[in-house]
Amino acid sequence: MELRQLQYFVKVARKQHVTQAAEEMHVAQSAVSRQIHLLEEELGVNLFVQKGRNLHLTSVGHLFLSRIEGILTDLERAVGEMHEFLDPEAGEIRIGFPHSLVINLLPAVVASFKKDHPNVKFRLRQGTYTSLIRDVTKGEIDLAFISPFPESHEHVTGELLLTEELYAIIPANHILADYTSIRLEQLKHENFVMFSEEYTLRSIVMEACLKAGFVPKIEFEGEETDTIRGLVAAGMGVSLLPAMALIEGGQMQPAKIRVTDPQVTRTVGLISRKGEKLPLVAEVFRRFLQEYFQ
Repeated sequence: MELRQLQYFVKVARKQHVTQAAEEMHVAQSAVSRQIHLLEEELGVNLFVQKGRNLHLTSVGHLFLSRIEGILTDLERAVGEMHEFLDPEAGEIRIGFPHSLVINLLPAVVASFKKDHPNVKFRLRQGTYTSLIRDVTKGEIDLAFISPFPESHEHVTGELLLTEELYAIIPANHILADYTSIRLEQLKHENFVMFSEEYTLRSIVMEACLKAGFVPKIEFEGEETDTIRGLVAAGMGVSLLPAMALIEGGQMQPAKIRVTDPQVTRTVGLISRKGEKLPLVAEVFRRFLQEYFQ
């Protein structure tokens, strides 16, 4: 069974006419008829039945068409993806990111990259630390921003892009709201608004509180920086958030204060699957990010 036989079959099925199919494909009518005949012989079935001047699919022909159309579509897509793989100006970058980077960082770097590469497409996937590593490992995405950056991992590799400070956020009417900096232990009697347990920012804040000598009392939990920031602004508690998650927006804003003891930071890196060559367009984007964060 040859690829051209399948292509001829699909074209004849759509046109219901050998001559019209041959003309559209710019091949001889006899060549199309012969390949259809050889295909039917190999399958041991009649795919078409003659009705007047037209050819109509038999019931088994309809079944075969439904399968072959899907196969040829997948093949065409695969060939297109191979061309995109080799073309840094017309491909697609599949990239994952945690929610805390979507407010400012991700839109900024994508917009900057698109200035010089306007035809490159991005397929974005949001996830947690664990899910992003899993998606990179399984090949579902090419690259992922991740925090904290894993210095050593069995299945992924990458580079550290930046280290970012976390700030204490408290209600605007709090007694400490006018301070420029505080020690973290000054919040030990406060109710905390925290990320859910699957988010790494929670473990960073928990570790910092333990280093400061206390276990935080968690009053509320959330999954988005906007939710945590809003709850704090409404007086529901205090929290720690990365600087890039504190871009001002909206009327209700918490007070932002530097924490000096201990200083709380997080790392942000870029990962890809270990031992595998990136698509060319993704490699171009990776190099762009290295320069961007220098």
